[in-house]
Amino acid sequence: MNFLDGSLFPENQDKLVITAAPYGPEWIPSDFPEDIAVTMDEQVQKAVDCYNAGATVLHLHVRELDGKGSKRLSKFNELIAGVRKAVPDMVIQVGGSISFAPETDGQVAKWLSDDTRHMLADLEPQPDQVTVTINTTQMNVLEHMEEADIEGTSLATPEGRRAYSEMVVPSNPAWFEEHIRRLSKARIQSAFQFYNINSYETVERLIRRGVYKGPLVMNWVAISGGMDAPNIYNLANFVRAIPDGAMLTVESSMRNVLPINMIGIAMGLHVRCGIEDNLWNQSRTEKMSTVKQIEQLVRISREFGREIATGKEAREICKIGVFYDSVEETLAANGFAPNAKGRQQGFLRKAA
Repeated sequence: MNFLDGSLFPENQDKLVITAAPYGPEWIPSDFPEDIAVTMDEQVQKAVDCYNAGATVLHLHVRELDGKGSKRLSKFNELIAGVRKAVPDMVIQVGGSISFAPETDGQVAKWLSDDTRHMLADLEPQPDQVTVTINTTQMNVLEHMEEADIEGTSLATPEGRRAYSEMVVPSNPAWFEEHIRRLSKARIQSAFQFYNINSYETVERLIRRGVYKGPLVMNWVAISGGMDAPNIYNLANFVRAIPDGAMLTVESSMRNVLPINMIGIAMGLHVRCGIEDNLWNQSRTEKMSTVKQIEQLVRISREFGREIATGKEAREICKIGVFYDSVEETLAANGFAPNAKGRQQGFLRKAA
């Protein structure tokens, strides 16, 4: 991205798109009973509350009535339908890591099979986005947390520590290329989750080879543990690499969420918050609901002079429903330099 004179002035920035992550699949209801929705009606109402507070993208996971995360596609379909009816302008983003749900008793977190993850392209009604991880990496979400962040919660148990520190994100080329194709065929936007500049560079190559032909909408996920650490050097290195036509949301965890989001707001980027990322206020004197986190970001953004996007404006900023006809059109629309003529463009993976 280029930062020219005036780039930090709100009149030269898009309105702020706030992603809410209110379902917190890593927690159990007793970790924060005041804010963890369990019944389907409660889960739909949580989306409504987030939207009314100012969030226009909903990062969606689903719970069963026993409080555990659900991997039943029927439950996803039910929640998507409920949210679509209650807040039709909200961008629905299904978390591709549906396998946070336990497979059997005694398991806390396990990624599901490739075939099961591909089935997110078959959800009905369709979500607007599905998050797509790129390149297999460690996902030790506890690495930069402090003991006080998880004290008294299920993550502080031996089972919780083991599951969420040893987790690996499986995302090999055969899987993510096929997944992108299926989502694109269904007209569902791939919301890329970039853990470092390497995963971004892989997607740039996919675009240049014609595997992905759509808007570059992405999160910079700064949660450490195999992913970028939340500091200005990593963010600046990442932002410097991405093209001007990209839509970038910053994401971190626990008490890093607010400062990273404040940097993102000032730079004209977009933000994410919610109990999936953080439970606490900055002094860690009390837990902070997803709605309160959203309201805080709305206040801060307006202090910067930057207004909050409506649902319809968020859809335009994210370019929901937009796909391109060619590699050249995709490169130009996203702000990339064109492919060099005559140069080796790499190899497309073909089905056997």
